[in-house]
Amino acid sequence: MSHAKLTKKWHSLDRDTCLELQGRKLHEYLRDCVLPFSPHYRKVFAEHGLTAGDIRTVGDLHKIPFTSKVDLLPTPEAPRKSLEFVLQPDPAKLARRPSVILRALLHGRARVRDELDREWRPTFMTATTGRSTESVAFLYSQHDIRNLGLGAGRIADMNPHSRENRMLNMFPFAPHLAFWYMYYAGIDRNIFCLSTGGGKVMGTEGNLRAIQKIKPQVISGMPTFLYHALTQAVQEGLRIEGAKVLLLGGEKVPEGMRRKLAELSAQLGSPDVTVIATYGFTEAKLAWAECPYPPGQTPPGYHLYPDLGIFEVIDPETGRVQPDDTGGEIVWTPLEQRGTVVLRYRTGDHIEHGLTYKPCSCCGRRMPRLMGRISRVSDFRAMRFQKIKGTILDFNELEHALDDVPGIGSWQIELRKAQDDPLELDEIHLHVTKTSDQANETLNTQLSNMLHSRFEMRPNKINFHNQEQMRTLQKVGVALKEQRVVDNRPKATGPASPGAAAATTGPSPQNAVRP
Repeated sequence: MSHAKLTKKWHSLDRDTCLELQGRKLHEYLRDCVLPFSPHYRKVFAEHGLTAGDIRTVGDLHKIPFTSKVDLLPTPEAPRKSLEFVLQPDPAKLARRPSVILRALLHGRARVRDELDREWRPTFMTATTGRSTESVAFLYSQHDIRNLGLGAGRIADMNPHSRENRMLNMFPFAPHLAFWYMYYAGIDRNIFCLSTGGGKVMGTEGNLRAIQKIKPQVISGMPTFLYHALTQAVQEGLRIEGAKVLLLGGEKVPEGMRRKLAELSAQLGSPDVTVIATYGFTEAKLAWAECPYPPGQTPPGYHLYPDLGIFEVIDPETGRVQPDDTGGEIVWTPLEQRGTVVLRYRTGDHIEHGLTYKPCSCCGRRMPRLMGRISRVSDFRAMRFQKIKGTILDFNELEHALDDVPGIGSWQIELRKAQDDPLELDEIHLHVTKTSDQANETLNTQLSNMLHSRFEMRPNKINFHNQEQMRTLQKVGVALKEQRVVDNRPKATGPASPGAAAATTGPSPQNAVRP
């Protein structure tokens, strides 16, 4: 079977064949695209005595040093550091390639010159959100935009009869992967898609009016904003009938949030909605979706695209590649990109059960999947609630726990300092809305006891709010992402104090952006 035919059947390949083909593509990609044209990796390979010939299998990837967010940030010596990761082809070298000469003979020089220009010249960009460090731009050529549509279209394909459906894209309008991913999903798969720009552009009312007018079968957006929009629709007595899929990105999607969104959809007239989470980050220029699964079943994982890139799962302490089905940090290497390219990029994201090649329990496909919860290493925070010792809080688990509490709708965690003194102890103030008639005192006790039993801490204060107050606190329609965890602790102006909380970021900074 030819390489081209095999490539079309990635979803049915066994593990060894998949890895063999990926190794072949990796070698060719490094030989023909990255090493000739990437200033950064040409230097890195030379410093480590490597050539493309040393990387012929996926198992050889460990020879290439990791890349992290720090490597892309500007320095006084290199204020435009990220441009060193942009592929910069030499037109003369491209023109001498036998394949280019043959195409020119068959189709003419002008046509081939235009094709090469579209393949290599950056014409588009997205950027990291800049929450933990300075924002970094990632550049795309027309070649990358086609792959953006290809990956996004594969997400759309997970919904049966996708071409007949209408889609509403409620992700915030920005140079942000999630918004453009869903935009190009509609373009690539020839699906009607209205992109509203989220709450910051059209507001909650505008998005609800759009839903009423076009009656979409697929609604995509940030989980928190979609929750607020559906809650407001219930309060206004609106009907949203015919919705089949809620496609979520940009934030974690705990089981409690899935349940709330499904319950709200049922109240609005769409009882059979399927909630699908996605995982993506700016540096990959791609995103991946869970396989749809029935309520109550174990999530089957995120289907990956082995023809477009390679995932590794590593031990974050040693950097060693983990065996299949073993948790660790997610590392990404592309196989088809132009524009900005990062190899062995450490995302800072932890996947609970690692990478698997077993057939999917829902659809039967054999393509690799990321299994279990994905959490941010940077969401482990050191807090000092006592004079003697500190406490490490996993805010990933804390968010899951709060979403799972019956009777709680939206919420916000506020980090403060006692008496607003930078040298004092840390405090946690919890802001919540209720979805039941349960007394405040009863719910207060329930929340406090749950947090103490699971996290060995009690919130310093629990504040109850109505939906409008919570929308203001979370900056719904104001911020790019709704604020579920806010840090309002004043900073000490002198030397670092023992009471100052530090974010434990692990070996590399993290800036994942989910669509």
